[in-house]
Amino acid sequence: MARHLVAAGRALEDDPELALEHARYARQRASRIAVVREAAGIAAYRAGEWAEALNDLRAARRMGGGPGHLAVMADIERALGRPERAIELGRSPEVKQLTRAEAIELLIVVAGARRDLGEHDAAVVTLQIPELDPARRDPWSARLFYAYADNLLAAGRTSDAIQWFVHAYDADEDDETDAAERIAELTGEPLDQVEVDFLPDEVDEDADSAGAQPDDARPDDAEREDAEREPDSASEGSDEHDSSAEDSAQPKGDADASADEVVSPDPAGSSPDSVAADQPDAEPSPTAPDTGNRVGRPDPVGSAPVTEPAQLPATTAAGVAAAPARPSEEESAP
Repeated sequence: MARHLVAAGRALEDDPELALEHARYARQRASRIAVVREAAGIAAYRAGEWAEALNDLRAARRMGGGPGHLAVMADIERALGRPERAIELGRSPEVKQLTRAEAIELLIVVAGARRDLGEHDAAVVTLQIPELDPARRDPWSARLFYAYADNLLAAGRTSDAIQWFVHAYDADEDDETDAAERIAELTGEPLDQVEVDFLPDEVDEDADSAGAQPDDARPDDAEREDAEREPDSASEGSDEHDSSAEDSAQPKGDADASADEVVSPDPAGSSPDSVAADQPDAEPSPTAPDTGNRVGRPDPVGSAPVTEPAQLPATTAAGVAAAPARPSEEESAP
């Protein structure tokens, strides 16, 4: 018996008739076991044996207790032409014991039963639940969106129905519905399956191609390295230039010697102007600032930075700044 139940479960999707034969054999051997009657009822439902399926499911419900397969039983009632009984099953107290997936499946069947009775607006309202959200991707989303679109179409709301068929198509990852065919039937334009499947990849490729640069537009590695080294070399050259300028600016000999030891007092009647006149013109300071360019930026071709000579104090022949004349000790004595 157990082997027949396993065989019925394996053949249920591909060959419902063979599955029903295995289930019937198991039911003959153990008709008082709830799981056997349940398996026989599901196999009969898949094979289209409505009365036999409803009888086995009712028996399994009595034996095992609980809500049972209320959605399947309600659908069987619809198939037998009794939509009122399907609506009654949707109102039974056992509905509270169903899982959310089972409860939504029962609502879909009840909405179909109301449509069978010509209550199209009531069928649409029956499925307007919080789970009816196009952004959601629950296991029941595709079937819920499809059933809602089907009821909208029956109510004469074609444009809304097409929109919800599209939502069902987007949520149907396992191809449980024929939403694509319904859209093509209503719009007259079949969906291009290839374009829809490869749309994300095409978007990614476009983004990559937009962000990439052609090979000739990118600088070579050597040019990039030269560009990175140019500011460093320019700054190093500037530092060396400043240091050499400072060295040349210092006097030869003992730089710490005071002006009193090097410069003798001026003779009487002499003035600082005469001393400064005897000295050669001071050269411009090599450290004069460059007013035209920044460090690291080359000068234009054929042009040189325009600088003004710095105003340096008059110096003596030894290179030390001339100190003001001091009176001798004899002149300073009272």
